[in-house]
Amino acid sequence: MQVLWSAELIQKYSVNGPRYTSYPTALSLQPDFPSSAVQAALANSASELCLYLHIPFCQQLCYYCGCNKIVTRHSEKADVYLQSLAREMALYQPLLSDKTISQLHLGGGTPTFLTQEQLSRLMQLLRQHFVFKADAELSIEIDPRSCSLEKLAHLRQLGFSRVSFGVQDFDEQVQITINRVQSEELVQALVLEARRLGFSSINLDLVYGLPYQQPERFLQTLQSVVQLDPDRVSLFSYAHMPTRFAAQRKIPTQSLPQAEDKLALLQLAIKEFSGAGYQCIGMDHFAKTTDSLAIAQQQGKLQRNFQGYTTAGQDALIGLGVSSISQVNGVIWQNQKELQDYQQQLSAGQLPLERGFSLSQDDKIRAALISQLICHFELDIPAFCQRFAIQDFWSYFADALPKLDPLISDSLVVCSDTLIQVTPLGRLLVRLVCASFDRYLHQANSLSYSKVV
Repeated sequence: MQVLWSAELIQKYSVNGPRYTSYPTALSLQPDFPSSAVQAALANSASELCLYLHIPFCQQLCYYCGCNKIVTRHSEKADVYLQSLAREMALYQPLLSDKTISQLHLGGGTPTFLTQEQLSRLMQLLRQHFVFKADAELSIEIDPRSCSLEKLAHLRQLGFSRVSFGVQDFDEQVQITINRVQSEELVQALVLEARRLGFSSINLDLVYGLPYQQPERFLQTLQSVVQLDPDRVSLFSYAHMPTRFAAQRKIPTQSLPQAEDKLALLQLAIKEFSGAGYQCIGMDHFAKTTDSLAIAQQQGKLQRNFQGYTTAGQDALIGLGVSSISQVNGVIWQNQKELQDYQQQLSAGQLPLERGFSLSQDDKIRAALISQLICHFELDIPAFCQRFAIQDFWSYFADALPKLDPLISDSLVVCSDTLIQVTPLGRLLVRLVCASFDRYLHQANSLSYSKVV
């Protein structure tokens, strides 16, 4: 996929906007959402579902992180959490008795905060309550500082086949400033061992826009990552939102790269990974052309959900654990964000719902359009109209035209009666193209979203 950039246009469109891991976004979810809506969605859902499980614990606070997390060094807290997860699984079990699980992803926080015994207990609980496909794909996010070679081997024995190592940046000054110090040698040892153990996919997470990042030093990180030869690379833009995330106030504002410098970091990454044979997947992923993500995009089957780009689970994802978000059969719901509230509802025998949303037919139409654009950068208008019985596409989306006009004028997107196509120049700004079709965006505070680049 060809990607072009213009510093002038990126500066012009340096605005905040959703990442569109769902439509409507999580900000549209409403409180007092009834569990009956969840039960109805699951009763009529597909026969295969994906599971996401949130482990909120971290041994140390990373200043840049905006995830839901609990910083502690007391591993016994995870034992209590596993008991809560068991209660939640028991509530879902009768609702999923005729479903099978095709994918499981452990995220956080830090899933490898769990000891080997706790990881075994967790997998025992999951297999006790749910039916997994024989070839189910199990993946886990790993903080290299909390995963020994022995624990990595244990994960493989438990059936995990995909691992994602959090690197962020190998530069020591950057690591010290974000309070996440880990050596390149540690990551290298884990990657080599994961490959020896037979993990089918290895992903490395990087973040650009972090404090003190400079093109020359970031290039060294990129080259080191290429040498490690991962199957995928996730390259996320750092969202500095200190009013929302208190830990980010520990990062000196003057240490952050300016918009032009941040763009240079992104340009370097695209150049290095493309030159090394990686396919640019959407906004923030790179994958070898033989990887399932790349193949899914080539075949027009790439999807996007709350975990990012995926090969499955766009409307068939169950989230377990504190703050987890689910989306099944046109219904989105989120668990309680505070651990105490989550545990109290479970102790009362209730699904730990905090808020949710049932998509209207118009929501489903817009969700499908946004997903197509953010995954594949073009929309076949006649085929789309036929799929949703739309008589006149541009009449239906008349509200989008004024928002699209400046993007069309700046050659970020091309629109006709038969096609919407995001240009190579517009791909880094695809979130803005998607936002043109978002009927809820005006209701949200733009400061709740990160910069689009």
